[in-house]
Amino acid sequence: MSQVDVDTSIGYALKRTTSALRAALDECLRDLELTVSQYSSLELISSRPGLSNADLARGVFVSRQATHQLLGGLRRRNLIEVIGEGREQKLLLTAVGASRLEEASAAVASIEEQMLGGLDRSRRKLLLDSLNACASALTTPPEAD
Repeated sequence: MSQVDVDTSIGYALKRTTSALRAALDECLRDLELTVSQYSSLELISSRPGLSNADLARGVFVSRQATHQLLGGLRRRNLIEVIGEGREQKLLLTAVGASRLEEASAAVASIEEQMLGGLDRSRRKLLLDSLNACASALTTPPEAD
């Protein structure tokens, strides 16, 4: 029986990194009264004005049902506005949301810089390219022979 060696496992190292990053993000965003999912939503809505609910769900890695709760909280706090109805609904940041995002984005960038502090520019690019290749390998169907 084959067993994963946690000392050399890339998957385990990714999980450790993800957990440490999530904890650091939770802590820095708590001061801004945001969750990681709320912050991620604001970033996506900001970079893609008019984003649909379904696209947001995919981008934040939550179910479409969870997106409704997420959006409800953001709307109640006046961080986003929803224009249209049903499939025609489009999501936009409010001025309050844009201001909160600016603060949150700076805090998140600081955490990311801390995480990557030991890597020079070329190693950062290699890491990004490698992680993207790994994600693609797991999400792209294999080619038929």
